[in-house]
Amino acid sequence: MNIEMKGINKSFGSNQVLKDAGFLLKDGEVHALMGENGAGKSTLMKILTGVYTRDAGTVLVDGKEVVYKSPQEAEKAGIVFIYQELNVLFDLTVEENLFMGKEITKGFGICDRKAMRKKAQEVMDKMGVNIPINAVMSDLSVGQQQMVEICKALMVDAKVLIMDEPTAALTQSETEGLFKLIKSLRKKGVSIVYISHRMEEIFELCDRITILRDGTYVDTKYIKDITMDDIVRMMIGREIGERYPKREGVKIGKEIIRVEGLTKDKKFRDVNFSVKAGEVLGVSGLMGAGRTEIMQAIFGNLSFDSGKVLIEGKEVRIKCAQDAINAGIGFITEDRKTEGLLLEKSIAENIELANLGKVSNKSVISKSKGKELVKKGIEEFRIKCFGPQHECNNLSGGNQQKVVFAKWVYTDPKILILDEPTRGVDIGAKKEIYSVINDLAAKGVAIILVSSELPEVLGMSDRIMVVHEGKITGIIDAAQADQEKVMTLATGGTL
Repeated sequence: MNIEMKGINKSFGSNQVLKDAGFLLKDGEVHALMGENGAGKSTLMKILTGVYTRDAGTVLVDGKEVVYKSPQEAEKAGIVFIYQELNVLFDLTVEENLFMGKEITKGFGICDRKAMRKKAQEVMDKMGVNIPINAVMSDLSVGQQQMVEICKALMVDAKVLIMDEPTAALTQSETEGLFKLIKSLRKKGVSIVYISHRMEEIFELCDRITILRDGTYVDTKYIKDITMDDIVRMMIGREIGERYPKREGVKIGKEIIRVEGLTKDKKFRDVNFSVKAGEVLGVSGLMGAGRTEIMQAIFGNLSFDSGKVLIEGKEVRIKCAQDAINAGIGFITEDRKTEGLLLEKSIAENIELANLGKVSNKSVISKSKGKELVKKGIEEFRIKCFGPQHECNNLSGGNQQKVVFAKWVYTDPKILILDEPTRGVDIGAKKEIYSVINDLAAKGVAIILVSSELPEVLGMSDRIMVVHEGKITGIIDAAQADQEKVMTLATGGTL
């Protein structure tokens, strides 16, 4: 299927997000669509699939102009969008999610459960996904839920698949399985639009790349004719410099947090580590190793069976998130959409709610203080928006993450836990986040950085703690660490 989009314009109120944007997808190719967060990538694809209506421009499918009025209409034509935001019903099973609105029926409209189970298992096996089809979605990890979403798209005979950050929550083995599937689909003539901020994936998978910047079309190139630096230059209009900015003038100070013998049945056991003022402790491990659960326990979102947490040498009793905040701990969670933000609220409301002490006088909220703090946040974190009242639901993923950072940084934490802080964030915004991390370290904040991206852990940490099946298998100085050593520990080996 060939798709051509020409002269596409789209505005939301006074905010124009696409200006004369274009895109050309050839039959049977994997085509990368890249740009900074807020560049208009997802909006362009939502116009193609009928989620949004365009203000101007044309969409041609195999040479014929089309206007899809809904995603269901686009899907019937063979164009399926796998969204970055999970679109699952958490109380239902994997099988029920796969067949939602697409049930196989027999006489009198009764669901043919046997046929549905068989087809579901065939698709899961094809993807190499080892998840019971009777499992309830809420019991699965974010990565597993993402794999179910991908499988759901394959339940229809898709001619075009649009994948928006498909590997953001996947393990390495799940990612490898997805890549094999993409290459197999390409051989069968399926066209794939691949939206990702992970450069390594683009160079491994894609045939061509189209760049958008500030809602406008920049260029389309064959991957073999372009370098990573070329892509960055086109995306942000300038040189990026070093990928991981150096930390200068940071002095590692006294111990701020110590965890001793932390244990939770079937989650993690005998966890021991400490972090000093100004230090960045990277935390690595495969998906499901228990990294997030350890952090949730420290923050009071998950009870633990034994062990203790000490802050500045004194044991603290943390039973809930508010206890953690009172003790000086901030937590930027793995899933910003369900845990990090109130999506239906504005940027201002999200930042102010986390900083009521700073924006109020004797329990009365000061509009001027709130306005000043929010203005500072938008400027310091370079949040692309049309103002403080911009709903977080309508921000790009990277800009949502910047709001989360702003709200926590202004609480002045002693300890800041960052769980996958750059997931789904473009390379320019990543560097801005890295600079924020370095600035916080320079101010003496103890930082715990949990990340599935090994280069990020190696590039940003002072020490690296590796978790395997709920147990710490090693803590090594970043200066002596490399990917091979970290992966050895992450798979249960020893150095």
